[in-house]
Amino acid sequence: MGLTIKAHGKINLTLDVLSRRPDGYHDVEMIMQSIALHDTLRIEDQEEEIMLTAAGQPVSIDEDNLIIKAARLLQQQTGTQRGAKIHLQKEIPVAAGLAGGSTDAAATLRGLNELWQLGLSRKQLMELGVRLGADVPFCLLGGTAIARGIGEELTPLPAAPNFGVVLVKPAFGVSTAAVYRGLNVASLRQHPRTNSMVDALRFGQLSAVADELGNVLESVTLGLYPELQEIKETLTEVGCQGVLMSGSGPTIFGLTEDAAAAIKLARQLALPNCKVVATAMV
Repeated sequence: MGLTIKAHGKINLTLDVLSRRPDGYHDVEMIMQSIALHDTLRIEDQEEEIMLTAAGQPVSIDEDNLIIKAARLLQQQTGTQRGAKIHLQKEIPVAAGLAGGSTDAAATLRGLNELWQLGLSRKQLMELGVRLGADVPFCLLGGTAIARGIGEELTPLPAAPNFGVVLVKPAFGVSTAAVYRGLNVASLRQHPRTNSMVDALRFGQLSAVADELGNVLESVTLGLYPELQEIKETLTEVGCQGVLMSGSGPTIFGLTEDAAAAIKLARQLALPNCKVVATAMV
């Protein structure tokens, strides 16, 4: 017995950091958006042992992989003696600001909850998920949502328009922890306007959404990697109406009217040492 699950990536339409918490994490307010780009997990039931294989984008399959961590967490919390054989078809780049690891963890929690007939609610899965990563609860929810706290306090929003998305991922990765360490919250002068973005999404016009894009972490990551600013400028030059860094980076995305326009613009890009993907908001 087995099942196949899609694990969708995400982009941040807004990302604001409000304060640093005593535990070292940061309080944030951001609008998160699922995208069509996804990994695929094939999960089969077996006795006790958790086995992971992978193909596609390079990814570690050792004990640090969030898929294995998610499976072991479910075993520990429920006491189940079941195991699983999991195959990951990896399409979302790692360390890219697209929640590639978190969405795989979320898909594992959902899949094993079903396969092992554990009967956990989505809320219970989210409570487990945040122990694996701040983006895991959103990846369990999907769609469009405001995220607060460290990212686990979610307010679902109406479905956003299916705008096209052009993703540009440079060859290097970025440490989220290092970016947050480099952020001086007190020095921030401009902040994204969450409520204005909610209104723009409801209105459904791309130009309005583009005007409200904002990510305070750009002040750190673009300073560390100036080539990201060049990528932003290139995406604007080829016709993307709104351009922003997703998460802590380094992926830069540009918005278009639809998926067909994203595909057309992606074909015009000649960016050495970068992975370019045309996708859409879902």
